[in-house]
Amino acid sequence: MTVTRAAPVGFIGVGAMGEPMALNLVKAGTPLLVWNRTPAKSAILAKAGASVAKDPAEVFARCEVIIFMLVDAAAMDSITGRGERAFADRIKGRTLINMATPAPGYSKELEGDVRRAGGRYVEAPVSGSRKPAEAGQLVAMVAGEPAVIESVRPLLAPMCRAVISCGAVPNGLYMKLAVNVFLIAVVTGLAEAAHFAQGHGLDLAQFVSAIDAGPLASDVSRVKGAKLLANDFAPQAAITNVLENVRLIAAAAREAGIASPLTDVCHALYGETKALGLGGADMAAVIRAIEERTAKS
Repeated sequence: MTVTRAAPVGFIGVGAMGEPMALNLVKAGTPLLVWNRTPAKSAILAKAGASVAKDPAEVFARCEVIIFMLVDAAAMDSITGRGERAFADRIKGRTLINMATPAPGYSKELEGDVRRAGGRYVEAPVSGSRKPAEAGQLVAMVAGEPAVIESVRPLLAPMCRAVISCGAVPNGLYMKLAVNVFLIAVVTGLAEAAHFAQGHGLDLAQFVSAIDAGPLASDVSRVKGAKLLANDFAPQAAITNVLENVRLIAAAAREAGIASPLTDVCHALYGETKALGLGGADMAAVIRAIEERTAKS
């Protein structure tokens, strides 16, 4: 199977992550047909040169390959018509690239339904938040049939600095969750370290400089350290989204009988941060939950 470019590529879901990803495709010269539940969010893509569909049905009618970056499984099922007669008509002969992060079990079931309907399915969750998405520096962890993966790999290049093949579905999602165990623990540890430094009266700018100059420096520590220093919690990866990822990790760990002590602590902390009214804030705002625990101790 090869992807032809006679038809535009579809992109459904152009929110906080989908918008910069789709923009990079347009900048790379990919003919793009986009749709979003909130039409206003498609405006910047239309200005950049993408076409805007009137509804999801138009995307399925005109596109052979469709990328999805949707908030959850319910949105995916609703837009594809899964469980309805329209599903087979929409899916037959099309390649679906699911770049969101649903539960692994859901993705496996969806792949089966897509293949039975005569379509092709690539699982391609990405590691990275909005800033790497804007820079085309995401990392995609793909799973599916090898030939289908290879056919869409060039399409992923403008959005991703690396595309890692993980085998069969849902191994792409398991890999994404494994990466997120590390990522979430790192950011939470950085927030706790900053709180510790402040609690001892240390200069927070010097603390951030010490981290940046040492062996633990990374893109993540530099970006989140700057946000902690500036008390800037404008979202790159929102607390609500991180909490959902932690929930998925914990569920997958329980299903496999795997201990997840750090994940369990993070689950509690991000839940507490959301309860403080910070669900839309960046994940670095987890420091507020740590501060709250100190205040109550």
